[in-house]
Amino acid sequence: MKFWMYSCGVLANNPQKQQHFLFSCCSRRLISCTKFCGFMLFALGLISLFTGHVASNLEWYSHPLLKPSWFYNQDGGAPIDIWKSRYSASYFGCSERGPRFACLKFTYMLLYLSSILVRITWTLMFPKRNVAAVSVRSSNGYLLIAASGGLNQQRTGITDAVVVARILNATLVVPELDHHSFWKDDSDFVNIFDIKWFISYLAKDVSIVKRVPVKVMKLMQKPPYTMRVPRKSEPEYYSDQVLPVLLRRRVLQLTKFDYRLANDLDEELQKLRCRVNYHALKFTKPIRNLGQKLVVRMRKMARRFIAVHLRFEPDMLAFSGCYYGGGDKERYELGEIRKRWATLPELSPDEERTRGRCPLTPHEVGLMLRALGFKNDTYLYVASGEIYGGEKTLQPLKELFPNFYTKEMVAGDELKPFLPYSSRLAAIDYIVCDESDVFVTNNNGNMAKILAGSRRYMGHKRTIRPNAKRLSALFMARNKMDWETFSGKVKSCQRGYMGEPEEMRPGRGEFHEFPSSCICKTPFNHSNVINRYNDHISGSNPTLPESQYRYISNSSDLDEKSSEKFQ
Repeated sequence: MKFWMYSCGVLANNPQKQQHFLFSCCSRRLISCTKFCGFMLFALGLISLFTGHVASNLEWYSHPLLKPSWFYNQDGGAPIDIWKSRYSASYFGCSERGPRFACLKFTYMLLYLSSILVRITWTLMFPKRNVAAVSVRSSNGYLLIAASGGLNQQRTGITDAVVVARILNATLVVPELDHHSFWKDDSDFVNIFDIKWFISYLAKDVSIVKRVPVKVMKLMQKPPYTMRVPRKSEPEYYSDQVLPVLLRRRVLQLTKFDYRLANDLDEELQKLRCRVNYHALKFTKPIRNLGQKLVVRMRKMARRFIAVHLRFEPDMLAFSGCYYGGGDKERYELGEIRKRWATLPELSPDEERTRGRCPLTPHEVGLMLRALGFKNDTYLYVASGEIYGGEKTLQPLKELFPNFYTKEMVAGDELKPFLPYSSRLAAIDYIVCDESDVFVTNNNGNMAKILAGSRRYMGHKRTIRPNAKRLSALFMARNKMDWETFSGKVKSCQRGYMGEPEEMRPGRGEFHEFPSSCICKTPFNHSNVINRYNDHISGSNPTLPESQYRYISNSSDLDEKSSEKFQ
């Protein structure tokens, strides 16, 4: 006891002689020093033992209180409501951090404390040796991400970047957007997404900074190391191949980061994907306000409306390798665009259409909707860029649905500040499509997948994806049958492609389109479901969907004067 009291006094009064005195005491009293080191190692062993217990039982802790379950429609061929699923009220998005997240945080804390004890013990036993090798930092380094593609492709990259930063225990630098893709948009992250919200919302998941600190850059002897990981890489790849580079270089950049993370991940990581995609990635205030204004104006004109993502732009048609009857002119124009992708193989347009890989024409989209039961007085909001063929291509759709609107028609001059930026225009379309009563996709591209997943997460709002493989043959033979027969066949083709909850099955398709880990089922009460469904079909004026609150930042910005002026 005297030894410890004496040594503590010296350590307190002479900080510069702590190590020298302590080891001189240990040399005179070898047994006391040995006991101290033994005590430290014993404490380290206890912490390691408990940490190992927690890590080995993470699977037990990972079971959520509400596991997703799936309700399968038992009435087979019974008709469905084309505007809303009968059972959508029974499902809700659930991406909260589960018990496993708390266990992981506690485990990391214990590991950090263990590293401190290791360092102290190492210093006491071997004072002249370098201890930097056993130092554990709170972050393994800074992760730079270069996203790729258009707005929604980059959105998937940003979502996966946050998950990768979590896997690597890295500090994520706000991702850099692609300025050199087909769309040539020089918008940065801060121009499209609310950067402060993004950082603060994910603070409990991942540390995010706007840029690498200057002091870190000055200490670097080489520029940031750049690498490109394979597509759909498993978390183990990042741990085995990427993490050692990050630890060695401290700053690492991953380029062309789109779909570089596996689709099937641990449930907690999937929930993190949902928190990023459906909550953290909030558009900037100007984009949110204009997008919501368009929603309000559409609802002033009609109680409910359909949003159609036509995706019939020249780049999409060229990439698909399909042919739409435009002769040599079409073949030449789309062929020239197709040359931008050097790795694309030669394709047979007829075979691609038979396989269901060709987008429907606007006319075919209109025929499908009318065959499903939507009347010609239904209001359509068409989200698209430059339609190949222009007005001539759109005219058949407008004849089927005269109440035809686009963002240019609804926004007017308010759209001018956004016109030079394709990603910001796409963000406005995204908001209106997400808020619509029915969303219709025309391909299985990035925007279609992201929006389909979002609408499922926000309550299984009706989302229709054409079954192009079966519809293509039906459209070619439509002149050989009457309308009733054609309509019945279209309805039969579309079963399973109408956005019903029963279509959600774990492991089906891309996670961004089918976020099964993030959708839970409420305790089933048959009377409540029927009552809510009857309220819907009774014709009562519905309120705006709950998801609108993701876009409204200040209700005063959405005054009715703008709507009255538009009308």
